[in-house]
Amino acid sequence: MSSIASVSNHTFQTEVLASDLPVLVDFWAPWCGPCRMVAPIVDEISSELAGQAKVVKLNVDENADIATTYGVRSIPTLVIFKGGEPVDRVIGAVPKTTLLATLVKYLDQ
Repeated sequence: MSSIASVSNHTFQTEVLASDLPVLVDFWAPWCGPCRMVAPIVDEISSELAGQAKVVKLNVDENADIATTYGVRSIPTLVIFKGGEPVDRVIGAVPKTTLLATLVKYLDQ
């Protein structure tokens, strides 16, 4: 199973919005096939960018309020937050190179 922390309605503010690092939030659900396809890629990115970015998962079934707030209508949706604001998103199961290239733009070099 994933080593990535899960966030919820209760921890989203602290873990994502108040983070000093850019945060990649994986909006997913257990029943979603494409979500399961992208999960190992998200795990790899989390390991590779440890200390540079934070990666968390948010189960949309359990935390619909957050998904609605950020306009997540299909999953998987991966949203990058920086400084408490959503700055970019990738929708669907995409190759690792696509996701990594999108996230790297927001890392402090």
